[in-house]
Amino acid sequence: MKLLSKKIINNLIKKKLTISVAESCTGGMLSSALTAVSGSSKTFNHGFVVYSNKSKIDVLKISKNIIKKYGAVSEQICSHMVKNLNKITKTDISVSVTGIAGPSGGSKKKPVGLVYIGIKMGNKIQIKKYLLKNKGRSYVQKTAVIKSLGLILNLLK
Repeated sequence: MKLLSKKIINNLIKKKLTISVAESCTGGMLSSALTAVSGSSKTFNHGFVVYSNKSKIDVLKISKNIIKKYGAVSEQICSHMVKNLNKITKTDISVSVTGIAGPSGGSKKKPVGLVYIGIKMGNKIQIKKYLLKNKGRSYVQKTAVIKSLGLILNLLK
């Protein structure tokens, strides 16, 4: 994780790009991974932990009705998270993460380990869906962070 974060931060600094993150199921781990790198303050602008539906509504201005319709863990919410984060922060790259880390909270339709990661750069938005193995809360969170870092790094290549 450290090596990925370091590559990302160095790339962002070199390209003079800024990044912001809105994360739910990872609870700040993605922001922490990026800001653990020396010099990250040159490029890392915002890190929001929008864990509850209330925080998604209050901080990211996501409609209550959209959350009610699709659920907090959905492609639609991930998309609204990343778009609204970008509007608020005006950074070059915006990243959103929402998912079910467990051990409870899952269902047949949305099992523990379901994670959506959204990335917006310019006018391009990509939303990736992952069904991670349910090997415990910590595993799901760490794996979601690693997947996020991988997506960011690929975007910078």
